[in-house]
Amino acid sequence: MSKEVIKVKGGQTLTGQVDISGAKNSAVALIPASLMASEGKVVLEGLPEISDVKTLMSLLNDLNIKTALDDTTLEVDASEAENMPLPNTKVQSLRASYYMMGAMLARFKKCVIGLPGGCPLGPRPIDQHIKGFEALGAEVTNEHGAMYLVAEKLKGAKIFFDVVSVGATINLMIAASCAEGKTILENVAKEPEIVDVASLLNKMGADIKGAGTDTIKINGVEKLHGTRHSIIPDRIEAGTYMIVGAAAGKNFTVNNIIPTHMESLSSKLEEAGVHIDMGDDYVVISSPESYNAVSVKTQVYPGFATDLQQPLTPLLFMAEGVSKVSETIYPARFRHVDELKRMDGMIEKKSGSALIYPSTLKGADVYASDLRAGACLLISGLIAEGVTTIHNVNHIDRGYSDIVKKLSSLGADIWRETIEDEDI
Repeated sequence: MSKEVIKVKGGQTLTGQVDISGAKNSAVALIPASLMASEGKVVLEGLPEISDVKTLMSLLNDLNIKTALDDTTLEVDASEAENMPLPNTKVQSLRASYYMMGAMLARFKKCVIGLPGGCPLGPRPIDQHIKGFEALGAEVTNEHGAMYLVAEKLKGAKIFFDVVSVGATINLMIAASCAEGKTILENVAKEPEIVDVASLLNKMGADIKGAGTDTIKINGVEKLHGTRHSIIPDRIEAGTYMIVGAAAGKNFTVNNIIPTHMESLSSKLEEAGVHIDMGDDYVVISSPESYNAVSVKTQVYPGFATDLQQPLTPLLFMAEGVSKVSETIYPARFRHVDELKRMDGMIEKKSGSALIYPSTLKGADVYASDLRAGACLLISGLIAEGVTTIHNVNHIDRGYSDIVKKLSSLGADIWRETIEDEDI
């Protein structure tokens, strides 16, 4: 059996411009939300070219929903949608499949769907989602590894989230859009992707106010309709390329960004000594002669994004002094540490934190355990001596559109290869 790997020969100085794609974390919610349009077509513009988009399109197709993808524009016609159980294999390939629950519950008042999968980042329960669905009047049961959601009708409710959750915020916002009466969601997440989803739903006829604050108010409507919507830029992809520029770039320009979305990363890179020139919708970055050690703690937005913790780590090996990364969102998000050690990285993991010591990375065979760990290993390969071979590249392809092509155009010595199992 053959497998694809990505190989990187380190030591190149990268220069030029890279354009950021639409936000993955918006796309995976916008596509399920589109199934709620009982009349007209939903057109989503600027989608990232990633495997998660195709998986979600396939799930829509299973519900007799017509989809057509032209480059980065997706047209969804859900006018003849049929409620069908969704196959476990597809659902388990991405965690964001749980947005199908809120959308199907709103449209059909019932659904059967397998438990969500995605990156293995330790326990990530969906209890806040279930609590919210039940508050809206749904009965939720787990039978043989599938979720059964049924409601005679959804009724607005006041729901306070025990923990701040992006997924639960979006899912309940979607479901409540077609609930009878008023729903108030409190202690919600404030991420830009939530605002983006609310914007789409409002264009479809929903009545949502407060997205981006800690309280969202939703007046339920009877049905939603088609519309056209342009997705926001992907702040995590933008951040990943900003780190690439910080580690190996000269006059390295990242286009199609929203600067306010990047503030927590920009300030940390500047603290590390990186040269940053922020424009209206772009940033120019150059790596410095030397780096300062920094301490980073992940927080909910607008704090430092957990999804950028792993990509940032390789840069810290280049700093003078010991850096510390603390993970407060997913304490188990350190599966990249053992792979960095294969590359001679001096890194020490301690309950929810990692200490990073000055190190010269060496090329090695490494394995991506999840999406952002894959980005971490790519950046490590760019600054390492020799050739790094990255396995499990399917994780990387879930969230980064054309990353090998984009890095090649910037001067990276990077390519894909197909190898046989006995070569691994």
